[in-house]
Amino acid sequence: MSLTCPRSLLSIRRALPGLLAALTLPSFAALPTSNSTIAINHVNVIDATGSPAQDDMLVVIKGSRIAAITHSAGAAIPPGAKLVDGSGKFLIPGLWDMHVHTIFGEWVPENRDVTLPLFVANGITGVRDMGGDLPALKVWRSAIAKGSLLGPRMVIAGPMLDGPIPHFPSSAPVKDAAAGRKVVDDLVREGVDFIKIQSYIPRDGYFAAAREAKRLHIPFVGHVPDVIRASEASNLGQKSIEHFTGIFEACSTDEDALLKGGRGPGRSVTTYNADRAKAIIALMARNQTWQVPTLVWERGQWLIDKPDIYHADIEKYAPVAWREKTWPMFTKSILAEMDTDPLPQRERYVQMEFEMVKQMRDAGVPFLAGTDTAAGVSILPGFSLHEELEIFVEAGMTPMEALQTATLNPARFLGRTRDLGTVSSGKLADLVLLDANPLEDIHNTRKIAAVVLAGRYLDRAALDGMLSNAEAAAAKAH
Repeated sequence: MSLTCPRSLLSIRRALPGLLAALTLPSFAALPTSNSTIAINHVNVIDATGSPAQDDMLVVIKGSRIAAITHSAGAAIPPGAKLVDGSGKFLIPGLWDMHVHTIFGEWVPENRDVTLPLFVANGITGVRDMGGDLPALKVWRSAIAKGSLLGPRMVIAGPMLDGPIPHFPSSAPVKDAAAGRKVVDDLVREGVDFIKIQSYIPRDGYFAAAREAKRLHIPFVGHVPDVIRASEASNLGQKSIEHFTGIFEACSTDEDALLKGGRGPGRSVTTYNADRAKAIIALMARNQTWQVPTLVWERGQWLIDKPDIYHADIEKYAPVAWREKTWPMFTKSILAEMDTDPLPQRERYVQMEFEMVKQMRDAGVPFLAGTDTAAGVSILPGFSLHEELEIFVEAGMTPMEALQTATLNPARFLGRTRDLGTVSSGKLADLVLLDANPLEDIHNTRKIAAVVLAGRYLDRAALDGMLSNAEAAAAKAH
């Protein structure tokens, strides 16, 4: 959740080192598969490097990895291979959603029969879980890695570091510097992949936790807390900033006042200063501080009183508990405590977020696609990632740049370009086969013919079956 909920229920944007480093690096060992060979012939390959599509190619997958990519003309199909006709289709890397909450206390109860199939059926082959119930997440992460559970590869944070009295489920209280260090030490021992910062952590706790994470060589990411400037977070080495927290405060002529409270889109709109914006953008570019703006969530959050944000056609996949408890809770709180500025100001703020994407992208700031699923504004696993890519294009990215925020860029961010992020020989076979070219229209990422997950080929019939089963499970999930 941006968990940018109001203070009563959510927060708005505020809402041995070498050995330990080896132990906490995310594991992307190939998921066990059969020893089958798959040959996708006459396919157009979009490798996500920025190069144009390669026409009429043969992609051979052996086990869990891509064995070869050659031109189809004259190429020999390996004996016994499962042959897939890729004529007129486009092969892209598997997609990553880099900001999700899959198991989050009573707000988002564990529901593997809904959440995981929705990701895979939408071509999401990897997720970064930004705060959740660590024991259950570790079970999922391990089972997926072993191949006993079908789901996207997972990197997980476990409990989020919040203030002395946490505002959310799945949070670790931090009252001071000592507590900040201890929580980081404990989470590293428990096997998390990174440290997630929430909005209410005190200033001394934040600095202590950040420095301990750096000492232990584990990334720290998340919100820019209420009492921290975005410039401080970036200079300290926070690897990613979510939801543009702290960014528009830094653009304001009243940044000092905003840090003391009274934040909201109205004040960000009226106190925005272009020179201050250029300065913070330049800093983010210089430090290569990754941005995960979760625009699909942001738009829904700030414009929650506009009915067109809802997607009735896919809400059948939302568990009853989300529809009848979690989403109404969020909606009620947002309307009461967040969306109190006039609608025109909130609309302008959302447009400013889109403009910030374009300005940062032009300056060389790196981006990741994330959705904050499953939150209270009709955000659904898998489906909303495609919407995020579409919003990136609307905000000024090219379709290739938008695609890279969910493919190449996550691999770069995670330090796993050897295995992930592009379509090339030797890499893990996490792929999506599309019926149309996403470089011509980013909406075509939704036109999925098949998904390859660690070398396991899931055709359209299999994906439809997963969606049907998820719908049935959602109807029972109270």
